[in-house]
Amino acid sequence: MRFEIALVTLLSSMAVQAAHLEPVTSQAWEDYVQSATTRMEQRLNPGQSFLWADEQPDRLAKVRAGEIVVSWAGPEIPKKVPSGLIHDWVGAVFIPNVSLNDAVQVLRDYARYKDLYRPSVIESKGIELGDKNDHFSMRLLNRSLLLKTAFDAEYESSSIRVDDHSAYTIARTTRVREIDDYGSSSQHVFDEGEGHGIIWSLFAITRLMERDGGVYVELEAIGLSRDIPASMRWLIEPVVRRISRSSLATSLEQTEKAVTVRREMASKPVKSGISFQP
Repeated sequence: MRFEIALVTLLSSMAVQAAHLEPVTSQAWEDYVQSATTRMEQRLNPGQSFLWADEQPDRLAKVRAGEIVVSWAGPEIPKKVPSGLIHDWVGAVFIPNVSLNDAVQVLRDYARYKDLYRPSVIESKGIELGDKNDHFSMRLLNRSLLLKTAFDAEYESSSIRVDDHSAYTIARTTRVREIDDYGSSSQHVFDEGEGHGIIWSLFAITRLMERDGGVYVELEAIGLSRDIPASMRWLIEPVVRRISRSSLATSLEQTEKAVTVRREMASKPVKSGISFQP
């Protein structure tokens, strides 16, 4: 989705030198991802809110009224870790007059991501699809003043059906390879863990709940990038927040449109024709 491209855009202006993913950075990422997974599992406990929107009445009212609400998922985002930054944003949208199945079908139609999430996603496909676990890939594209960069990312995704009205999905990258000078004669593919450090890893939690005559869709998008030099942090971090918020909102808006269109198409009556035999 477009959150990945937010990381590309916000860091491409300063990440002109190659970087290397350090083991200590990878470990900090794994620790953070595990904590995010645990927080998701705790939402299933009695007395806990499955939806982020339900945690605050005014937030829920905005989402229910049709507003796309986006916020950072913690007090210090992006979070500084050794030689890296963790970006963690969450957003919610309400899609009226659709079902849980409508939303699930769109979100698992990986081959159509390149159509649904243009222009950021230029290639996408399902590699191996199962009842609960999927393996898919996307090619993400960024054009900036300094860099024309693409990323080949492979994902594994697990879908959990909570009950008849709610479900959630956890997806993470299993491999990210940066393509520098994409589309030019000097195009170069970096090894995994090498490159400009714009995207090292990605992780996402999607929550779905059918209620109130429609479906609530929430996306928590988490990414690992290289660090921002201390001398530039005061300038770059406000841009990080602004672009991340905008990109996640756009992704939710595109998802809303895709689910709505699917529902409308499925609801149209099939025209029957009359054939005549000679």
